[in-house]
Amino acid sequence: MTSEKNMQKNHSTKEIYLAGGCFWGTEHYFKQIEGVVETEVGYANGIIENPTYEQVCTDKTHFAETVHLTYAPDVVSLEFLLQMYFKAIDPVSVNQQGHDKGTQYRTGIYYTDATDLTVINKVYADEQKNYQQPFAVEKRPLENFYPAEEYHQDYLDKNPDGYCHLPLSLFEFARKAKHQHESGDS
Repeated sequence: MTSEKNMQKNHSTKEIYLAGGCFWGTEHYFKQIEGVVETEVGYANGIIENPTYEQVCTDKTHFAETVHLTYAPDVVSLEFLLQMYFKAIDPVSVNQQGHDKGTQYRTGIYYTDATDLTVINKVYADEQKNYQQPFAVEKRPLENFYPAEEYHQDYLDKNPDGYCHLPLSLFEFARKAKHQHESGDS
């Protein structure tokens, strides 16, 4: 944690919200990527205030389990993070990732900075070329976000043998993946 906090102090940061099925594995996956300085799991783009996990699981609140990523854009680009995101989801699956089914497990890219939409649309279009079926991944402005209960935060760090829809090999892949800076970048 200390190195993450130091990185945050030494770098300007940006944010993006990504829904990729169960947020336990999605958060753990993104925590492995160099340049991600903070993660927080929660519920995005629903219709009530301060939802509980139990309410979200009813499929009546319209929330998606989502990870709020804070990242250092001089270390890792939004484009790279989104490319990594598409490696961790089934983008054509509707309201399901792995064995998890329900509207809270839908996929989505939720942004707070409208200028990010250019990059989001580019990566989305590039990835869509690899599939016959249309993507089920939402691309929308963030309407609201409520942090999940504390026991959900850093869940797989606290419970290394906890359930995860993502294969362990994907975490290792993320740990080793490095953003390739454009020529001229330092």
